[in-house]
Amino acid sequence: MNPQSTDEIESLSPDECFELLGQAAVGRLAVIVEDHPDIFPVNYVVDHGSIVFRTGTGTKFWNTMRHPCALEIDGFDAGTGKAWSVVARGQAHFIVDLREKAAADALHLDPWQPGSKSHYLRLTLDALTGRRFKATRPDIWNTPLWDARSELFH
Repeated sequence: MNPQSTDEIESLSPDECFELLGQAAVGRLAVIVEDHPDIFPVNYVVDHGSIVFRTGTGTKFWNTMRHPCALEIDGFDAGTGKAWSVVARGQAHFIVDLREKAAADALHLDPWQPGSKSHYLRLTLDALTGRRFKATRPDIWNTPLWDARSELFH
């Protein structure tokens, strides 16, 4: 049982990263809160080379406005047996223009969680990276039966 070597990891181009971002609807937003990182699930849309999401007034809103943040998504393609991960880093900006909000709404940016999510934020990207790699067989690491890779190796 040899660990996977780094030469088997494929770097994704920015175009491939945007394509994967556009196929997903939920990501994990990493934010600095009181000198430590915190993670928030957010639904989002890709719009003109940036990421737009909605939030209420609270920890996520105030801290994304103060500090750079990152959005991460990942997935698994059972057809190829490959897993992938995309990380977008940048600064969030408050959207006040009503046309920009309407454009985001037209892309179906509807909050999943109940409550007021009246603040629209745009994550302007400083960096966009991604990687793809062959997933290890789930039985090697005693992975739970519900793992997406289970279908591939049965």
